[in-house]
Amino acid sequence: MPMDVFGNALQDQFNTGSAEILWLHNSYDEPEEMPVDIFFRTEDEMPDIELEALDMCEGRVLDVGGGAGSHAMILQERGYEVVALDISPIAVDIMKKRGLSNVVEHDIFNYSGEKFDTLLFLMNGIGLTGTIDGFKNFLHQAKAFLNEGGQLLFDSSDITYLYEGVEMPTDKYYGEVAYQYEYKGEKGEWFNWLYIDPQLLKKIARESGWVCHLLFDDGQDQYLAEMRLADPE
Repeated sequence: MPMDVFGNALQDQFNTGSAEILWLHNSYDEPEEMPVDIFFRTEDEMPDIELEALDMCEGRVLDVGGGAGSHAMILQERGYEVVALDISPIAVDIMKKRGLSNVVEHDIFNYSGEKFDTLLFLMNGIGLTGTIDGFKNFLHQAKAFLNEGGQLLFDSSDITYLYEGVEMPTDKYYGEVAYQYEYKGEKGEWFNWLYIDPQLLKKIARESGWVCHLLFDDGQDQYLAEMRLADPE
């Protein structure tokens, strides 16, 4: 079992109300500090793009990468049947302690058997598909998760701005990056992460049999997307 570095940071924040610095190493620049308290935000503290996504949820919801459960808790309070899924055992434990009824410790890529009306990925959560190919594969897999008429909701970013004055990578799509968490001197495994620009997203959606609508743009290169399966021709 890999070290749950991210979970350890969440645990400290949950237990004591504060955490030491959670560092996010990346493949393109200097390490960044990741504020841990953002995973415990209340509705009043959430950005408009996330509130918009929560308002767009329909029916039975799967919150993928539930983290500390802040989004799922709002949905549960609003009366939705919501299942929060996370790969971190510590995160799962925290979500249960915070009062979420349905929490699953699982990897979305080998989770099966249940169907939902909304698959929700917030805080760039769709990035866990890792690469463009991973995203395409997931779109195929997601069809098995959705009830008829169901939707995939996520926010992502066009990270062109990271390459101002720097050459774009030539060996891969520029939105494919890698990250590594570090907390209290312990480093986790590197993992791939994807940011997808809206034009490419729409193209892939079309080619994969989905209809994609961009619902919200925060003016800072971040947008909210809603995808539904296209009607068969």
